Amino acid sequence: VVLGKTNLSQWANFRSTRSISGWSSVGGLVRNPYSLDRTACGSSAGSGAAVAAGLAAFAIGTETDGSVICPAAMNGIVGLKPTVGLVSRTHIIPISPEQDTAGPMTRTVSDAAVLLGALAGADRRDAATAGSVAFAHKDYTQFLDGQGLQGARIGIARSLCGSHPRVLNIFEDSLSVLRTAGAILIDPVPLPDFKKLSEPEGEVLFHEFKHDLNAYLKGQGRRSPMRDMAAVIAFNTVHADAVLPYFGQECFETAIERGADTQAGYEKALAHNLRLSRQGIDRVMKKHKLDAIIMPSGGPAWQIDLVNGDSSTYNGRTTTPAAVAGYPHITVPAGYIFGLPIGLSFFAGAWQEPTLLKLAYAFEQITRVRRPPQYLTEVAFPAQE
Repeated sequence: VVLGKTNLSQWANFRSTRSISGWSSVGGLVRNPYSLDRTACGSSAGSGAAVAAGLAAFAIGTETDGSVICPAAMNGIVGLKPTVGLVSRTHIIPISPEQDTAGPMTRTVSDAAVLLGALAGADRRDAATAGSVAFAHKDYTQFLDGQGLQGARIGIARSLCGSHPRVLNIFEDSLSVLRTAGAILIDPVPLPDFKKLSEPEGEVLFHEFKHDLNAYLKGQGRRSPMRDMAAVIAFNTVHADAVLPYFGQECFETAIERGADTQAGYEKALAHNLRLSRQGIDRVMKKHKLDAIIMPSGGPAWQIDLVNGDSSTYNGRTTTPAAVAGYPHITVPAGYIFGLPIGLSFFAGAWQEPTLLKLAYAFEQITRVRRPPQYLTEVAFPAQE
């Protein structure tokens, strides 16, 4: 039963290199309920803000790279990006068959477990879900364990933590909680140089976006007058005042140039990414017998800027490794910086949602960090003496 629809970033933040998270020409601008001058992140901005504001108990976000985790963390809620193939993508406008997935966005880990049980399962219309048959569960609440951190082996991804001092302080507090709860921390856990994923990930996404969007639009029949990406670009150009008032469509223009002459480059980039991300994560998990790898989910929400677009200065690369690998990733509230939420992320190998839910639930039950938003017009800084 669909209780409501919500807004998201225009074309899932994959229309422009200067996009504004949470803005679309259909729904306007989503604001962060903790401070209305701040971003709700994206692309599932409306889902994150709506759940944080208590407009719904559950929401479903979609992620290619960061679009569940970022808005969940910045709106102070739980977000779970499942293993690609655990949840059907039928009817979701595609970017990448290798990375796209839907996932729960909720106020608590237990709610995320409930919703994941409703979402998980094979769908004959999405071939990627065939592999989920042996791993999907109808009831993920069975894995919730308040003592779930006891004896858990957790790797600390220092190379993904960034350098924001206040974020790192919250992260260190979280590590103390994990140690006290009986977790065994491997600090730091050696990871590959995931910065090498950035450029080839773009090559893969641009190539797959054109191919899959064209197929999606063609399959819409009479439901849409658009038949391919070229038609969308032309529509945006004609209706630029309404559709392109703040940023352009450079991503579309880059993607549409992809064709047979770029196929070899795409295949090389895809192979590189899967090797670096999946083998990199799997090897370190196996070598150190890890249950999960953790790091901060990101920095605090930045101020909305309709002139310059998104402008986060956080320098951690938290979402890309699990996103490129197609592996599960969960964020749970961990603290606040001047009232702005900060999340703690857990990720692991394929089909490890039960373990991630167990660990995140135990952390949540010990800390009980989350507090409801106050809808401030701007961040309330302490008075200066």
